[in-house]
Amino acid sequence: MKTIAVIFGGRSTEHDVSIVTAIASIINPLLATGQYEVEPVYISKDGSWYWDKKLMNIKTFQSDEINDFMQKASKVHLLFDNGLTLVKSSQFAGRKQYKKIDVVFPAMHGTHGEDGDLMGILEMANVPYVGCGVAASAVAMDKVLAKQVTASANISSTPWVWFTDEDMTRDIKSVLEKIKSLKYPLFVKPAHLGSSIGISKVDTPEQLVNALEVAAHYDNRIIVEQGVQNLIEVTLPIIGNSEPQPALLEQPLVSTDDFFDFDTKYIGGGKKGGGKKGGQKGVNSGYSKIPADLPKNLYDEAVEMGLSVYKTLGCSGISRVDMLIDSKQKKVYFNEVNPLPGDLYRHNWAQAGVSAVDLVNKLIAFAEQRWQENQKKNIAFSTNFLKQF
Repeated sequence: MKTIAVIFGGRSTEHDVSIVTAIASIINPLLATGQYEVEPVYISKDGSWYWDKKLMNIKTFQSDEINDFMQKASKVHLLFDNGLTLVKSSQFAGRKQYKKIDVVFPAMHGTHGEDGDLMGILEMANVPYVGCGVAASAVAMDKVLAKQVTASANISSTPWVWFTDEDMTRDIKSVLEKIKSLKYPLFVKPAHLGSSIGISKVDTPEQLVNALEVAAHYDNRIIVEQGVQNLIEVTLPIIGNSEPQPALLEQPLVSTDDFFDFDTKYIGGGKKGGGKKGGQKGVNSGYSKIPADLPKNLYDEAVEMGLSVYKTLGCSGISRVDMLIDSKQKKVYFNEVNPLPGDLYRHNWAQAGVSAVDLVNKLIAFAEQRWQENQKKNIAFSTNFLKQF
């Protein structure tokens, strides 16, 4: 039986979303397969690592129980010895527990997780892991880099500009002048965050400075994007390595005066209420139409763009590509990529005929496939260089 470590939590604004993704969308389906030994690894908000079976229960995190646990539990150490091994002290003096990990399933959204930081650790450990590699994760989580890389492949985006928080402090007038090239409405975003945290829709110049300050509160790089007229938002979950497989193109049900923010995504029923009956608990699955209600040629164009973005950024395992459509101009624009979709977008995959159990099985298989292919690469190079000294 393979041992799967599910790593979640972390020092991120998306800490709580990570817990829900880990337990509801990964741990429970893994347990349902009966094929794996599942080891939950929780990273607290202060960066401490913990490993215990009781961390598989969502109730542990819904009260002070998690704080009591962390005060008493031993912290976890990672042993890199031809793979990854979890190590922690037992209750008996001088004794330690060891657990060799076969595959890691990251569930850490945002900073220090899906941005490539965790993937770097796993690469150093030489252990198979689910999802994008270091480079693809880092580029996908940086909205500026993602736009720059996709533009090099002639993938269209709406007009946009970017700058740093230092630029704002040093010369806010120059920043505002730079933004004047864009037409309202605008979307002001922290460059590195997900789950729509810190994003503001700006309809007038009077709202702009406050929106910039909000974004700068969360990040040192800010991107400002021009809105799309006659907007239809769509999103495409994708899995796979060299031959990616799309799910169904999904259309969030938000009005033209609103946008797809944190509450709409994660708070039951969304900002306007009225969540769909039978939706998944803990996830607002009543906010979208699956498949998107589009003419076939526009639908196909969006799917093709999503796959092109996935390949261009070098994504693997799983990602979600968000796009914007001008319904009158019949034009599709790339918006952004999420290398670890919240809840794995399992509601979408279910409608595409892939159950939650099938989804985690596929993702583990993709992780092992990529790892096996990487083992074939030669990383050693013999030289006489050191003999010179």
